[in-house]
This record gives sequence, structure tokens and C-alpha cells, in this order.
Amino acid sequence: MILTVTLNTALDITYRVGALHPHTSHRVSEVTERAGGKGLNVARVLAALGHEVTVTGFAGGTTGREVRERLTATAGVVDALVPVTGPTRRTVAVVDDRTGDTTQLNEPGPTVSPAEWSAFQEAYDTLLAGASAVALCGSLPPGVPVGAYAGLVRSARAAGVPVLLDTSGEALRRGVAARPDVLKPNAGELAELTGSHEPSRATQDARRRGARAVVASLGEGGLLAVTPEGRWRAAPPARLRGNPTGAGDAVVAGLLSGLVENLAWPDRLARATALGAASVAAPAAGEFDRATYEDLLGRVAVTGEATAA
Repeated sequence: MILTVTLNTALDITYRVGALHPHTSHRVSEVTERAGGKGLNVARVLAALGHEVTVTGFAGGTTGREVRERLTATAGVVDALVPVTGPTRRTVAVVDDRTGDTTQLNEPGPTVSPAEWSAFQEAYDTLLAGASAVALCGSLPPGVPVGAYAGLVRSARAAGVPVLLDTSGEALRRGVAARPDVLKPNAGELAELTGSHEPSRATQDARRRGARAVVASLGEGGLLAVTPEGRWRAAPPARLRGNPTGAGDAVVAGLLSGLVENLAWPDRLARATALGAASVAAPAAGEFDRATYEDLLGRVAVTGEATAA
């Protein structure tokens, strides 16, 4: 079983409009609602790849109930969310069909009490006993300690479970020092962590800060990986138009599935890159267009070299 952690779950709402113009009214051509938050998006992609996945984190209020109802209908995903008093947040993505650009609005999330945080930690430790890998994903809701991910990384390492961290800001800075097996920042998060806007240098610096392997997501530029086994760059063959929301989560699913399947790093990166690109062609986060994925998988260019033994 693969475990994904989403401390700040959400009800993701995606609106499609013909063209987005500030200060005007818009007619929405399509509305999509999904159980969301980064780890839940990762879980849906993993389940579509055939993996058994358990999701945990927090859920509360009316939106929390709706998130859990939608999870129940998702084949291959087990709900182990911990209840909280405050309402789960909503996120709104507005997709401009003319340009393909997406505007994102994210609520902060419920305030988590110390007792609720303790209940989550107990549930997490129990779930680790049956996990083959764990992904720690997304922002922290109010009330959760800023060093939360660092503690969860250490718990996973103590349990012998490989752990991937995908977060930002101070939570990222503290989390990387706890030595996760894989760190997956995007270009902006990487620059904020290291102070460098040069991806190769910044990726190496991030690894020196504690991560065993760093896989940086560079948008249209693909993935840059620095690992104990070598260094590689993976790039999609072409830019796809669509909704990029959730592309990074599909990348995480590709990396995590490759890890538990013991794929070589170049194969992991090819899968993750193809999944990220194919998710752009899907209508909402946590999905990917399978035909696009299968077409891209054999055409992703992976360059680099293994470290000499």
C-alpha cells in the first residue's frame, strides 16, 4: 500500500470559460468538482496506474463530508482522513479556453487544534506499518506546526518507509533537513529554498541540505534529477495545451510508483514526465489522459549519466 498525506485537503472546483477578462462577468461552460489537495491528486493517479493507495490528512465540515463522499467513489483509494471541527477548504481554478492559462484561488484551510494534530500523528504512525512508501504533499493548514513535515519524515524513516516530500516555504526548508528520500520542488520552490535560480546548481544545493534525491519540476522544461545513482534531465517531446493544475501531482505519482516498482531512475523520470504532460490534457487535477500518456512515454528524452560505482 502507498500512503499519501494531505494535511490541507480541499474540494477542488474547476471552471472553464471562453476567455478570462478581469472586472467582467463570465459564463462558465463547464464545472468540475473533485476531492482535492496535492496528496489526493497523487492518490488518484496512483490508483489509475493500478496501485493500492490510502489517503490521510484532515477533513471537516460540509466540504469535508463532500470530499469523503467523492473519495468513496474512487476505485483503489482508501479513505483514512482524520476528522477536524473546522471546514475543509475549497480551491477554485478558472481555465481560460482561449489561452489555456489557469487562474487559481486557494482558501487557507481549517484551524487544526493540538488535540486534532495529536490524533493525526497517532493515525499516521499506525498507517506507516502497512505502507511501502509515503508522499507528504501540499501546504499546512492553520494550527499545524511549521515543522510538521520534518517530524513526519523522521517517523517514516524510523519505520523504514521511503518518503517523498512535496511542499514549499518554511515547511520545505525544515522538511528537507529531516532527510527525505526524494524531494520534489518546482522551480520557484527550489529557488526560494536555495537562493539560486540556476536549476542545476540549486538542485545540487537542495540535496546537500539533506534530501537523498532531488527531482526538480521545471514546467515545460521537464524534470531535473540529482540522486545518489546519477544525474538526469527528462523532457517531454512537445508542449501540451490544457490545464496544468495537478501536473506536479502526476509527476509525484510517477516518481512514487517507480520507486515501489524498483524502476531505474531514467525509467522513473520518463514515467513521471509523461504523466505530468498527460495530466495537462485531462479536464481536472488528479487525472491524466491515458492515450496521451502511453504515446509520450516512449518519446520522453532522458539524458544524463549514472554515478560510477
